[in-house]
Amino acid sequence: MNQPKSENKRTIEIEFRSMFTKTEYDRLKIFLNKNAKDLGEDDKDVYFFLFPDKLLKVVNNISKGSAKIVLKLNRIGKGSNFEEIEIPISQDFVEKAVEVFTKLAITDNIMHTPQTRNNYFYKGVEIALKWSPVWQYHLELEIVVNNESKKEKAEQKIRKVADELHLRLMTEEELAKFVEKVETENKKKNPKSFS
Repeated sequence: MNQPKSENKRTIEIEFRSMFTKTEYDRLKIFLNKNAKDLGEDDKDVYFFLFPDKLLKVVNNISKGSAKIVLKLNRIGKGSNFEEIEIPISQDFVEKAVEVFTKLAITDNIMHTPQTRNNYFYKGVEIALKWSPVWQYHLELEIVVNNESKKEKAEQKIRKVADELHLRLMTEEELAKFVEKVETENKKKNPKSFS
């Protein structure tokens, strides 16, 4: 079966994160509202199925009225590039998708978290200004490329924008330590996850 060429392209997200205070969040929101292209609200309710080397998530995009299943072939704290495979689904099937993956018992490391976010586009970089119970106030800077050879140039562009915005990007070590702490706390609160 022939698929449109755009669907056959490999998608790799080059992604960096920064965490900060509410004051910094407010400063960035004012700056981005004034200087960036506002891509709008993008509030989500997300179920994460976490593995040592990848993650699977079921995303209910509340703001956009859509949903999807996403497989990220990397984990936060293990590099800035994330190859993704996405399958759009109806919002009506979010709970069923979560139930299927939970009953398959593919992992006992499951997290459920809402996130409030607003997306922007600034100097070639997608910026998601976010708040969630786990990450609190934070931001993601991202460029999507279709092959590894474009990774270094994308990283440089992101770092330049981060410098301009006076953001300190988290290191891979910091990200890995933070994710480990969050997962440990989650397992203590939900020892059996959804089972």
